[in-house]
Amino acid sequence: MEIRLLIKGGTVVDGSGAPAYAADVRVADGRIVEIGANLQAGRGERVVDAGGCYVTPGLIETHNHWDGGVWWNPNLEPLPGYGATTSINGNCGFSLAPAPQTEEDRQNVIDIFNYFEDIPEEPMRAIVPWDWKKWSEYKASMQAKVKVPLHFAAFCGHIPLRLCVMGQDAWTRAATAPEIEEMCELLDDALAAGAMGLSSNYLDYDKYERPLPSQQADDAEFTALLGVLARYPGATFQVILDYFMRKTANASLERFGRLAKSAGIRMQWAGMPTLEYMADQLPRAEELHNQFKAEGLDIFTSFNVVSPTSVINFGRTLVFGQNGNPVWQELVNTPGWEGKAAMLADPSWRERARTSWDNQFAHSYLHVPSANLLRESESGYGPTGVTLADYMEQSGIEHPSDALAEWVLTNGQESTVLKKSWEEDEAVLEKLLVDTHSLANVSDAGAHGKLFCGAGYNVFLLTDYVRDRKVISLEQGVHMLTWRLASFFGLHDRGLIEVGKVADITVFNLDEIEMRPEKKIWDVWDGTGGRTYRYTRDPAPMRLTLVAGVPTFDHGEFTGRYPGEFIGPEMPNAHSLSVAAE
Repeated sequence: MEIRLLIKGGTVVDGSGAPAYAADVRVADGRIVEIGANLQAGRGERVVDAGGCYVTPGLIETHNHWDGGVWWNPNLEPLPGYGATTSINGNCGFSLAPAPQTEEDRQNVIDIFNYFEDIPEEPMRAIVPWDWKKWSEYKASMQAKVKVPLHFAAFCGHIPLRLCVMGQDAWTRAATAPEIEEMCELLDDALAAGAMGLSSNYLDYDKYERPLPSQQADDAEFTALLGVLARYPGATFQVILDYFMRKTANASLERFGRLAKSAGIRMQWAGMPTLEYMADQLPRAEELHNQFKAEGLDIFTSFNVVSPTSVINFGRTLVFGQNGNPVWQELVNTPGWEGKAAMLADPSWRERARTSWDNQFAHSYLHVPSANLLRESESGYGPTGVTLADYMEQSGIEHPSDALAEWVLTNGQESTVLKKSWEEDEAVLEKLLVDTHSLANVSDAGAHGKLFCGAGYNVFLLTDYVRDRKVISLEQGVHMLTWRLASFFGLHDRGLIEVGKVADITVFNLDEIEMRPEKKIWDVWDGTGGRTYRYTRDPAPMRLTLVAGVPTFDHGEFTGRYPGEFIGPEMPNAHSLSVAAE
Protein backbone atom coordinates (compact mmCIF):
# COMPACT_ATOMS: atom_id res chain seq x y z
CA MET A 1 0.00 0.00 0.00
CA GLU A 2 1.34 3.41 -0.93
CA ILE A 3 1.75 5.71 2.08
CA ARG A 4 1.03 9.37 1.40
CA LEU A 5 1.66 12.06 4.00
CA LEU A 6 1.40 15.79 4.36
CA ILE A 7 3.67 17.18 7.08
CA LYS A 8 2.01 20.47 8.04
CA GLY A 9 2.95 23.44 10.17
CA GLY A 10 6.61 22.66 10.73
CA THR A 11 9.82 24.58 10.25
CA VAL A 12 11.93 23.07 7.49
CA VAL A 13 15.69 22.79 8.06
CA ASP A 14 16.57 21.43 4.65
CA GLY A 15 20.06 20.05 5.39
CA SER A 16 21.97 22.39 3.09
CA GLY A 17 22.88 24.81 5.86
CA ALA A 18 20.48 27.44 4.51
CA PRO A 19 18.21 29.30 6.96
CA ALA A 20 15.17 27.45 8.28
CA TYR A 21 11.77 28.39 6.88
CA ALA A 22 8.12 27.59 7.52
CA ALA A 23 6.61 25.15 5.00
CA ASP A 24 4.55 22.03 4.56
CA VAL A 25 6.10 18.92 2.98
CA ARG A 26 4.18 16.39 0.87
CA VAL A 27 5.41 12.80 0.53
CA ALA A 28 4.16 10.23 -1.98
CA ASP A 29 5.59 7.04 -3.47
CA GLY A 30 8.63 7.26 -1.21
CA ARG A 31 9.76 10.71 -2.35
CA ILE A 32 9.28 14.37 -1.53
CA VAL A 33 6.80 15.64 -4.13
CA GLU A 34 5.91 19.13 -2.93
CA ILE A 35 7.13 21.81 -0.50
CA GLY A 36 5.13 24.96 0.11
CA ALA A 37 2.94 27.08 2.35
CA ASN A 38 -0.60 26.07 3.33
CA LEU A 39 -0.72 22.89 1.26
CA GLN A 40 -4.10 21.16 1.31
CA ALA A 41 -4.46 17.46 2.08
CA GLY A 42 -5.68 15.19 -0.66
CA ARG A 43 -7.78 12.05 -0.44
CA GLY A 44 -6.07 9.21 1.45
CA GLU A 45 -3.29 11.50 2.59
CA ARG A 46 -2.35 11.36 6.26
CA VAL A 47 -1.78 14.78 7.80
CA VAL A 48 1.10 14.97 10.31
CA ASP A 49 0.90 17.94 12.67
CA ALA A 50 4.44 19.33 12.88
CA GLY A 51 3.51 22.45 14.85
CA GLY A 52 6.41 23.49 17.07
CA CYS A 53 8.68 20.99 15.31
CA TYR A 54 11.54 20.98 12.88
CA VAL A 55 11.29 18.95 9.67
CA THR A 56 14.74 17.79 8.58
CA PRO A 57 16.31 15.15 6.38
CA GLY A 58 16.77 11.79 8.06
CA LEU A 59 19.99 11.65 10.07
CA ILE A 60 22.88 9.61 8.68
CA GLU A 61 24.96 7.30 10.86
CA THR A 62 28.50 7.88 9.57
CA HIS A 63 30.20 4.91 11.21
CA ASN A 64 28.29 1.85 12.43
CA HIS A 65 29.08 -1.84 12.99
CA TRP A 66 25.71 -3.50 12.40
CA ASP A 67 27.34 -5.93 9.94
CA GLY A 68 26.69 -8.93 12.17
CA GLY A 69 23.93 -7.63 14.43
CA VAL A 70 21.60 -6.88 11.52
CA TRP A 71 21.15 -10.65 11.11
CA TRP A 72 19.78 -11.15 14.66
CA ASN A 73 18.72 -7.63 15.76
CA PRO A 74 17.35 -6.29 12.46
CA ASN A 75 15.31 -3.52 14.12
CA LEU A 76 18.61 -1.62 14.57
CA GLU A 77 17.05 -0.37 17.79
CA PRO A 78 17.27 2.37 19.04
CA LEU A 79 18.24 4.19 15.81
CA PRO A 80 14.69 4.79 14.44
CA GLY A 81 13.79 6.63 17.65
CA TYR A 82 16.79 8.91 17.09
CA GLY A 83 15.80 9.96 13.58
CA ALA A 84 18.40 7.83 11.80
CA THR A 85 17.51 6.73 8.29
CA THR A 86 20.85 5.53 6.86
CA SER A 87 23.53 3.35 8.48
CA ILE A 88 27.05 3.06 7.02
CA ASN A 89 28.87 -0.15 7.97
CA GLY A 90 31.94 -2.19 7.05
CA ASN A 91 34.13 0.36 8.83
CA CYS A 92 37.58 0.00 10.45
CA GLY A 93 38.65 -2.52 7.81
CA PHE A 94 36.10 -5.00 9.21
CA SER A 95 33.38 -6.32 6.89
CA LEU A 96 31.57 -9.61 6.33
CA ALA A 97 32.62 -9.66 2.70
CA PRO A 98 34.49 -10.83 0.85
CA ALA A 99 34.36 -13.92 3.06
CA PRO A 100 37.38 -16.21 3.49
CA GLN A 101 36.54 -19.78 2.57
CA THR A 102 38.64 -21.73 5.09
CA GLU A 103 37.40 -22.25 8.64
CA GLU A 104 40.55 -20.73 10.17
CA ASP A 105 40.45 -17.61 8.04
CA ARG A 106 36.72 -17.10 8.59
CA GLN A 107 37.22 -17.57 12.32
CA ASN A 108 39.79 -14.75 12.15
CA VAL A 109 37.07 -12.46 10.79
CA ILE A 110 34.65 -13.53 13.53
CA ASP A 111 37.34 -13.09 16.19
CA ILE A 112 38.14 -9.60 14.92
CA PHE A 113 34.49 -8.53 15.11
CA ASN A 114 34.20 -10.19 18.52
CA TYR A 115 37.32 -8.61 20.02
CA PHE A 116 37.30 -5.13 18.53
CA GLU A 117 33.58 -4.48 18.23
CA ASP A 118 32.15 -6.76 20.96
CA ILE A 119 29.99 -8.52 18.34
CA PRO A 120 29.07 -11.86 20.00
CA GLU A 121 30.70 -14.91 18.46
CA GLU A 122 27.83 -17.37 18.87
CA PRO A 123 25.27 -15.73 16.56
CA MET A 124 28.06 -14.67 14.18
CA ARG A 125 28.86 -18.36 13.68
CA ALA A 126 25.36 -19.83 13.79
CA ILE A 127 22.97 -17.14 12.48
CA VAL A 128 25.00 -15.34 9.83
CA PRO A 129 24.68 -17.73 6.82
CA TRP A 130 28.15 -17.14 5.31
CA ASP A 131 26.76 -18.25 1.95
CA TRP A 132 29.01 -15.94 -0.05
CA LYS A 133 32.59 -15.28 -0.96
CA LYS A 134 32.36 -12.16 -3.11
CA TRP A 135 30.94 -8.90 -1.79
CA SER A 136 28.26 -8.96 -4.52
CA GLU A 137 27.11 -12.35 -3.23
CA TYR A 138 26.97 -10.96 0.31
CA LYS A 139 24.75 -8.12 -0.84
CA ALA A 140 22.45 -10.54 -2.66
CA SER A 141 22.18 -12.71 0.47
CA MET A 142 21.27 -9.71 2.61
CA GLN A 143 18.67 -8.52 0.12
CA ALA A 144 17.08 -11.96 0.12
CA LYS A 145 17.20 -12.69 3.86
CA VAL A 146 17.24 -9.47 5.91
CA LYS A 147 14.67 -6.72 6.45
CA VAL A 148 15.83 -3.46 7.99
CA PRO A 149 14.16 -0.18 9.02
CA LEU A 150 17.12 1.95 7.85
CA HIS A 151 18.95 2.16 4.56
CA PHE A 152 22.05 -0.02 4.85
CA ALA A 153 25.41 0.71 3.23
CA ALA A 154 28.77 -1.00 3.69
CA PHE A 155 32.43 -0.72 2.79
CA CYS A 156 34.58 -3.59 1.57
CA GLY A 157 37.01 -4.35 4.38
CA HIS A 158 40.73 -4.58 3.65
CA ILE A 159 41.23 -7.27 6.33
CA PRO A 160 38.83 -9.92 4.93
CA LEU A 161 40.06 -8.99 1.45
CA ARG A 162 43.61 -9.98 2.42
CA LEU A 163 42.49 -13.10 4.32
CA CYS A 164 40.48 -14.24 1.30
CA VAL A 165 43.51 -14.08 -0.96
CA MET A 166 46.47 -14.74 1.33
CA GLY A 167 45.08 -16.86 4.16
CA GLN A 168 47.22 -16.81 7.31
CA ASP A 169 50.09 -15.16 5.42
CA ALA A 170 47.97 -11.99 5.48
CA TRP A 171 49.12 -11.47 9.08
CA THR A 172 52.84 -11.59 8.37
CA ARG A 173 53.91 -10.25 4.96
CA ALA A 174 53.34 -8.03 1.97
CA ALA A 175 51.33 -9.42 -0.92
CA THR A 176 52.82 -10.69 -4.16
CA ALA A 177 51.84 -9.22 -7.52
CA PRO A 178 49.42 -12.10 -8.33
CA GLU A 179 47.84 -11.76 -4.88
CA ILE A 180 47.41 -8.01 -5.36
CA GLU A 181 45.74 -8.69 -8.72
CA GLU A 182 43.30 -11.11 -7.07
CA MET A 183 42.50 -8.55 -4.34
CA CYS A 184 41.84 -5.95 -7.02
CA GLU A 185 39.39 -8.31 -8.74
CA LEU A 186 37.49 -8.86 -5.47
CA LEU A 187 37.43 -5.13 -4.76
CA ASP A 188 36.21 -4.41 -8.28
CA ASP A 189 33.35 -6.88 -7.70
CA ALA A 190 32.44 -5.05 -4.47
CA LEU A 191 32.48 -1.58 -5.98
CA ALA A 192 30.48 -2.68 -9.01
CA ALA A 193 27.86 -4.09 -6.62
CA GLY A 194 27.63 -0.83 -4.66
CA ALA A 195 30.17 -1.00 -1.85
CA MET A 196 30.93 2.39 -0.31
CA GLY A 197 34.62 1.91 -1.02
CA LEU A 198 37.61 0.31 0.69
CA SER A 199 38.10 0.51 4.47
CA SER A 200 41.53 -0.15 6.00
CA ASN A 201 42.89 -0.16 9.54
CA TYR A 202 46.22 1.22 10.77
CA LEU A 203 45.16 1.44 14.43
CA ASP A 204 44.46 -1.94 15.96
CA TYR A 205 46.37 -4.96 17.21
CA ASP A 206 44.43 -8.15 17.90
CA LYS A 207 44.01 -9.90 21.24
CA TYR A 208 47.35 -11.67 20.70
CA GLU A 209 49.09 -8.29 20.15
CA ARG A 210 49.46 -8.85 16.40
CA PRO A 211 49.04 -5.87 14.04
CA LEU A 212 46.00 -6.48 11.86
CA PRO A 213 46.63 -7.86 8.35
CA SER A 214 45.92 -4.52 6.66
CA GLN A 215 49.04 -3.12 8.35
CA GLN A 216 51.21 -5.51 6.33
CA ALA A 217 50.18 -3.90 3.04
CA ASP A 218 52.91 -2.03 1.19
CA ASP A 219 52.55 0.94 -1.15
CA ALA A 220 52.34 -1.33 -4.19
CA GLU A 221 49.23 -3.00 -2.76
CA PHE A 222 47.59 0.30 -1.83
CA THR A 223 48.43 1.87 -5.18
CA ALA A 224 46.74 -0.99 -7.01
CA LEU A 225 43.66 -1.02 -4.76
CA LEU A 226 43.25 2.75 -4.92
CA GLY A 227 43.56 2.51 -8.67
CA VAL A 228 40.46 0.31 -8.66
CA LEU A 229 38.66 2.88 -6.48
CA ALA A 230 39.53 5.60 -8.96
CA ARG A 231 37.40 3.86 -11.59
CA TYR A 232 34.29 4.31 -9.40
CA PRO A 233 33.35 7.97 -8.88
CA GLY A 234 31.81 8.39 -5.45
CA ALA A 235 33.71 5.52 -3.83
CA THR A 236 35.73 6.33 -0.71
CA PHE A 237 39.02 5.14 0.74
CA GLN A 238 38.61 5.04 4.52
CA VAL A 239 41.54 4.46 6.87
CA ILE A 240 41.53 4.28 10.68
CA LEU A 241 44.67 5.83 12.20
CA ASP A 242 46.32 5.48 15.60
CA TYR A 243 46.22 8.65 17.67
CA PHE A 244 44.97 6.43 20.47
CA MET A 245 47.65 3.92 21.51
CA ARG A 246 50.99 3.78 19.67
CA LYS A 247 50.65 7.28 18.16
CA THR A 248 51.62 6.42 14.60
CA ALA A 249 48.74 8.34 13.03
CA ASN A 250 50.47 11.42 11.66
CA ALA A 251 53.06 9.41 9.76
CA SER A 252 50.27 7.22 8.36
CA LEU A 253 48.18 10.26 7.47
CA GLU A 254 51.06 11.73 5.50
CA ARG A 255 51.57 8.41 3.67
CA PHE A 256 47.93 7.82 2.79
CA GLY A 257 47.33 11.44 1.86
CA ARG A 258 50.13 11.13 -0.68
CA LEU A 259 48.70 7.87 -2.06
CA ALA A 260 45.16 9.27 -2.25
CA LYS A 261 46.40 12.40 -4.03
CA SER A 262 48.29 10.30 -6.56
CA ALA A 263 45.25 8.10 -7.21
CA GLY A 264 42.85 11.05 -7.35
CA ILE A 265 40.37 9.43 -4.97
CA ARG A 266 38.26 10.54 -2.01
CA MET A 267 39.66 9.69 1.41
CA GLN A 268 38.17 9.63 4.91
CA TRP A 269 40.57 9.42 7.83
CA ALA A 270 39.58 8.72 11.40
CA GLY A 271 40.34 11.01 12.75
CA MET A 272 41.52 14.34 14.11
CA PRO A 273 42.81 13.94 17.72
CA THR A 274 40.05 15.43 19.87
CA LEU A 275 40.98 14.13 23.35
CA GLU A 276 43.14 16.20 25.67
CA TYR A 277 45.78 13.49 26.14
CA MET A 278 46.35 13.55 22.35
CA ALA A 279 47.46 17.21 22.42
CA ASP A 280 51.05 16.39 21.52
CA GLN A 281 49.85 14.93 18.19
CA LEU A 282 47.41 17.72 17.36
CA PRO A 283 49.70 20.37 15.79
CA ARG A 284 51.01 18.04 13.07
CA ALA A 285 47.54 16.59 12.43
CA GLU A 286 46.07 20.07 11.97
CA GLU A 287 49.01 21.06 9.78
CA LEU A 288 48.43 18.09 7.45
CA HIS A 289 44.66 18.66 7.48
CA ASN A 290 45.06 22.30 6.47
CA GLN A 291 47.65 21.36 3.84
CA PHE A 292 45.21 18.88 2.27
CA LYS A 293 42.50 21.54 2.16
CA ALA A 294 44.83 24.13 0.65
CA GLU A 295 45.82 21.67 -2.05
CA GLY A 296 42.16 21.07 -2.86
CA LEU A 297 42.30 17.36 -2.01
CA ASP A 298 39.10 15.42 -1.39
CA ILE A 299 40.29 14.26 2.05
CA PHE A 300 38.05 14.56 5.10
CA THR A 301 38.61 13.81 8.79
CA SER A 302 35.86 12.21 10.86
CA PHE A 303 35.09 12.79 14.52
CA ASN A 304 32.55 12.37 17.27
CA VAL A 305 31.37 14.82 19.92
CA VAL A 306 31.20 12.19 22.70
CA SER A 307 34.31 10.77 24.37
CA PRO A 308 34.42 6.95 24.27
CA THR A 309 32.92 5.27 27.33
CA SER A 310 34.59 2.14 28.67
CA VAL A 311 32.42 -0.35 30.53
CA ILE A 312 34.74 -3.25 31.28
CA ASN A 313 33.57 -6.81 31.81
CA PHE A 314 35.86 -9.80 32.12
CA GLY A 315 34.29 -12.17 29.64
CA ARG A 316 34.67 -10.03 26.52
CA THR A 317 36.45 -6.69 26.31
CA LEU A 318 39.26 -5.02 24.37
CA VAL A 319 39.83 -2.31 26.97
CA PHE A 320 42.85 -3.91 28.67
CA GLY A 321 44.59 -4.57 25.35
CA GLN A 322 43.90 -1.03 24.15
CA ASN A 323 45.30 0.35 27.39
CA GLY A 324 48.55 -1.60 27.05
CA ASN A 325 47.82 -4.24 29.70
CA PRO A 326 48.40 -7.63 28.00
CA VAL A 327 48.36 -9.75 31.17
CA TRP A 328 44.84 -8.65 32.16
CA GLN A 329 43.88 -9.15 28.52
CA GLU A 330 45.08 -12.76 28.89
CA LEU A 331 42.45 -13.17 31.60
CA VAL A 332 39.73 -11.89 29.29
CA ASN A 333 40.93 -14.15 26.47
CA THR A 334 40.84 -17.25 28.71
CA PRO A 335 37.57 -19.11 27.98
CA GLY A 336 35.21 -20.12 30.78
CA TRP A 337 34.90 -19.03 34.39
CA GLU A 338 36.81 -22.03 35.75
CA GLY A 339 39.94 -21.04 33.84
CA LYS A 340 39.56 -17.36 34.74
CA ALA A 341 39.05 -18.13 38.44
CA ALA A 342 42.17 -20.31 38.52
CA MET A 343 44.18 -17.53 36.89
CA LEU A 344 42.86 -14.87 39.29
CA ALA A 345 43.85 -17.00 42.28
CA ASP A 346 47.30 -17.90 40.93
CA PRO A 347 50.10 -15.97 42.76
CA SER A 348 52.37 -16.11 39.70
CA TRP A 349 49.68 -14.60 37.45
CA ARG A 350 48.99 -11.92 40.04
CA GLU A 351 52.68 -11.00 40.10
CA ARG A 352 52.75 -10.71 36.31
CA ALA A 353 49.48 -8.74 36.41
CA ARG A 354 50.93 -6.20 38.85
CA THR A 355 53.88 -5.58 36.53
CA SER A 356 51.59 -5.26 33.53
CA TRP A 357 49.30 -2.88 35.44
CA ASP A 358 52.24 -0.64 36.34
CA ASN A 359 53.38 -0.46 32.70
CA GLN A 360 50.15 0.43 30.92
CA PHE A 361 50.05 3.28 28.43
CA ALA A 362 50.75 6.54 30.22
CA HIS A 363 47.40 8.03 29.21
CA SER A 364 45.38 5.10 30.59
CA TYR A 365 42.90 5.87 33.36
CA LEU A 366 43.28 2.25 34.48
CA HIS A 367 46.35 3.60 36.30
CA VAL A 368 44.07 5.62 38.55
CA PRO A 369 42.03 3.54 41.04
CA SER A 370 39.75 6.48 41.82
CA ALA A 371 38.82 6.71 38.09
CA ASN A 372 37.35 3.19 37.99
CA LEU A 373 33.88 2.55 39.41
CA LEU A 374 32.92 -0.98 40.49
CA ARG A 375 29.57 -0.83 38.75
CA GLU A 376 27.77 -4.20 38.72
CA SER A 377 28.26 -7.58 40.38
CA GLU A 378 27.28 -10.84 38.67
CA SER A 379 27.16 -12.71 41.99
CA GLY A 380 25.67 -9.87 44.02
CA TYR A 381 28.54 -10.07 46.49
CA GLY A 382 29.87 -6.56 45.90
CA PRO A 383 30.71 -4.00 46.86
CA THR A 384 29.33 -1.95 43.98
CA GLY A 385 28.86 1.76 43.53
CA VAL A 386 32.33 2.44 44.94
CA THR A 387 35.62 3.12 43.18
CA LEU A 388 38.53 0.72 43.05
CA ALA A 389 40.34 3.15 45.37
CA ASP A 390 37.48 2.88 47.89
CA TYR A 391 37.61 -0.92 47.68
CA MET A 392 41.38 -0.92 48.25
CA GLU A 393 40.88 1.14 51.38
CA GLN A 394 38.02 -1.06 52.64
CA SER A 395 39.83 -4.34 51.94
CA GLY A 396 43.35 -3.30 52.87
CA ILE A 397 44.69 -4.57 49.53
CA GLU A 398 47.55 -2.32 48.52
CA HIS A 399 47.98 -2.85 44.77
CA PRO A 400 45.09 -1.96 42.41
CA SER A 401 45.67 -5.06 40.25
CA ASP A 402 45.43 -7.35 43.27
CA ALA A 403 42.34 -5.51 44.49
CA LEU A 404 40.61 -5.83 41.11
CA ALA A 405 41.57 -9.51 40.89
CA GLU A 406 40.04 -10.18 44.31
CA TRP A 407 36.88 -8.27 43.40
CA VAL A 408 36.41 -10.14 40.12
CA LEU A 409 37.10 -13.48 41.82
CA THR A 410 34.22 -12.90 44.28
CA ASN A 411 31.86 -11.16 41.84
CA GLY A 412 32.21 -13.01 38.51
CA GLN A 413 33.26 -12.41 34.91
CA GLU A 414 30.07 -10.57 33.91
CA SER A 415 30.63 -7.98 36.62
CA THR A 416 31.42 -4.57 35.21
CA VAL A 417 33.75 -1.66 35.91
CA LEU A 418 33.13 1.81 34.50
CA LYS A 419 36.39 3.51 33.52
CA LYS A 420 36.41 7.30 33.43
CA SER A 421 36.17 8.76 29.93
CA TRP A 422 38.98 10.89 28.59
CA GLU A 423 38.52 14.64 28.60
CA GLU A 424 37.69 16.16 25.22
CA ASP A 425 39.45 19.10 23.62
CA GLU A 426 36.39 21.29 23.13
CA ALA A 427 38.29 23.89 21.10
CA VAL A 428 39.16 21.23 18.49
CA LEU A 429 35.60 19.89 18.42
CA GLU A 430 34.16 23.36 17.91
CA LYS A 431 36.50 23.95 14.98
CA LEU A 432 35.59 20.58 13.42
CA LEU A 433 31.87 21.36 13.63
CA VAL A 434 32.33 24.22 11.18
CA ASP A 435 35.23 22.79 9.18
CA THR A 436 34.63 22.26 5.46
CA HIS A 437 36.50 18.92 5.47
CA SER A 438 35.06 17.12 8.49
CA LEU A 439 32.48 14.35 8.98
CA ALA A 440 30.52 14.10 12.24
CA ASN A 441 28.77 11.31 14.14
CA VAL A 442 31.25 8.44 14.38
CA SER A 443 29.03 6.60 16.84
CA ASP A 444 30.12 2.93 16.53
CA ALA A 445 26.42 2.02 16.96
CA GLY A 446 25.88 -1.70 16.52
CA ALA A 447 29.19 -2.47 18.21
CA HIS A 448 30.29 -2.72 21.84
CA GLY A 449 26.97 -4.11 23.00
CA LYS A 450 28.39 -4.94 26.44
CA LEU A 451 30.59 -1.86 26.69
CA PHE A 452 28.37 1.07 25.68
CA CYS A 453 25.60 2.14 23.33
CA GLY A 454 26.83 4.62 20.72
CA ALA A 455 23.39 5.24 19.22
CA GLY A 456 22.05 8.67 20.06
CA TYR A 457 25.23 10.68 19.59
CA ASN A 458 23.47 12.51 16.73
CA VAL A 459 20.87 13.84 19.16
CA PHE A 460 23.59 14.78 21.65
CA LEU A 461 25.10 17.02 18.96
CA LEU A 462 21.73 18.68 18.35
CA THR A 463 20.97 19.20 22.03
CA ASP A 464 24.33 19.92 23.69
CA TYR A 465 26.09 21.84 20.90
CA VAL A 466 23.01 23.42 19.28
CA ARG A 467 20.19 23.83 21.80
CA ASP A 468 21.94 24.11 25.15
CA ARG A 469 25.35 25.70 24.51
CA LYS A 470 24.61 27.29 21.12
CA VAL A 471 28.08 26.48 19.81
CA ILE A 472 26.64 26.13 16.30
CA SER A 473 23.26 26.90 14.76
CA LEU A 474 20.57 24.30 14.19
CA GLU A 475 21.07 24.70 10.46
CA GLN A 476 24.78 23.88 10.88
CA GLY A 477 24.07 20.91 13.13
CA VAL A 478 21.51 19.41 10.79
CA HIS A 479 23.82 19.98 7.81
CA MET A 480 26.62 18.06 9.57
CA LEU A 481 24.29 15.10 10.14
CA THR A 482 22.60 15.04 6.72
CA TRP A 483 23.66 16.64 3.44
CA ARG A 484 27.36 16.96 4.38
CA LEU A 485 27.47 13.19 4.88
CA ALA A 486 25.19 12.27 1.99
CA SER A 487 27.16 14.34 -0.50
CA PHE A 488 30.53 13.06 0.76
CA PHE A 489 29.48 9.41 0.56
CA GLY A 490 27.88 9.83 -2.87
CA LEU A 491 24.31 9.34 -1.60
CA HIS A 492 23.01 12.20 -3.70
CA ASP A 493 19.32 11.26 -3.72
CA ARG A 494 18.87 11.83 0.04
CA GLY A 495 20.09 14.19 2.74
CA LEU A 496 18.06 17.23 1.63
CA ILE A 497 14.46 18.35 2.00
CA GLU A 498 14.04 18.95 -1.71
CA VAL A 499 11.44 17.94 -4.26
CA GLY A 500 12.45 14.69 -5.93
CA LYS A 501 14.68 13.44 -3.12
CA VAL A 502 14.00 10.18 -1.29
CA ALA A 503 11.65 10.93 1.62
CA ASP A 504 14.08 10.15 4.41
CA ILE A 505 12.73 12.65 6.94
CA THR A 506 12.63 13.18 10.67
CA VAL A 507 10.30 15.47 12.61
CA PHE A 508 11.20 16.54 16.14
CA ASN A 509 10.64 19.15 18.80
CA LEU A 510 14.09 20.27 19.91
CA ASP A 511 12.90 20.76 23.49
CA GLU A 512 11.61 17.16 23.73
CA ILE A 513 14.62 15.17 22.58
CA GLU A 514 17.63 13.96 24.57
CA MET A 515 20.25 11.24 24.30
CA ARG A 516 18.65 8.97 26.90
CA PRO A 517 20.71 7.04 29.50
CA GLU A 518 22.08 3.63 28.62
CA LYS A 519 20.11 0.62 29.77
CA LYS A 520 20.51 -3.15 29.56
CA ILE A 521 18.23 -5.38 27.54
CA TRP A 522 18.59 -9.15 27.31
CA ASP A 523 17.85 -9.94 23.66
CA VAL A 524 21.06 -11.41 22.15
CA TRP A 525 21.13 -15.17 21.57
CA ASP A 526 23.96 -16.71 23.62
CA GLY A 527 24.38 -19.99 21.74
CA THR A 528 22.87 -22.13 24.51
CA GLY A 529 19.20 -21.26 24.09
CA GLY A 530 19.36 -18.32 26.48
CA ARG A 531 19.92 -14.63 25.97
CA THR A 532 22.69 -12.28 26.97
CA TYR A 533 22.55 -8.52 27.27
CA ARG A 534 23.52 -5.45 25.33
CA TYR A 535 23.22 -1.75 26.11
CA THR A 536 20.64 0.40 24.36
CA ARG A 537 18.65 3.58 25.07
CA ASP A 538 15.05 4.65 25.22
CA PRO A 539 13.95 6.73 22.19
CA ALA A 540 14.97 10.40 22.03
CA PRO A 541 12.09 10.52 20.94
CA MET A 542 11.52 11.96 17.52
CA ARG A 543 7.90 12.73 16.63
CA LEU A 544 8.27 10.89 13.30
CA THR A 545 10.99 9.10 11.33
CA LEU A 546 10.35 8.30 7.67
CA VAL A 547 12.52 6.00 5.58
CA ALA A 548 11.65 6.23 1.88
CA GLY A 549 8.32 7.73 2.95
CA VAL A 550 7.44 4.89 5.35
CA PRO A 551 7.13 5.62 9.10
CA THR A 552 9.66 3.61 11.11
CA PHE A 553 9.19 5.56 14.35
CA ASP A 554 5.75 7.05 14.96
CA HIS A 555 3.52 7.88 17.94
CA GLY A 556 6.43 7.29 20.32
CA GLU A 557 7.41 3.79 19.22
CA PHE A 558 9.00 1.64 16.55
CA THR A 559 6.43 0.79 13.87
CA GLY A 560 7.64 -2.66 12.82
CA ARG A 561 8.07 -1.54 9.21
CA TYR A 562 11.20 -2.38 7.25
CA PRO A 563 11.52 -0.15 4.18
CA GLY A 564 15.33 0.00 4.20
CA GLU A 565 17.29 -0.39 0.99
CA PHE A 566 20.82 -1.65 0.45
CA ILE A 567 22.33 1.52 -0.99
CA GLY A 568 25.69 2.65 -2.32
CA PRO A 569 27.35 5.67 -3.92
CA GLU A 570 25.77 6.84 -7.17
CA MET A 571 23.10 4.15 -6.81
CA PRO A 572 19.80 6.02 -6.45
CA ASN A 573 17.82 3.03 -7.72
CA ALA A 574 19.34 0.40 -5.45
CA HIS A 575 17.17 -2.65 -4.91
CA SER A 576 15.13 -2.77 -1.71
CA LEU A 577 16.03 -5.16 1.05
CA SER A 578 12.34 -5.54 1.72
CA VAL A 579 8.93 -4.21 0.98
CA ALA A 580 7.33 -2.41 3.89
CA ALA A 581 4.55 -4.46 5.40
CA GLU A 582 1.30 -2.75 6.19
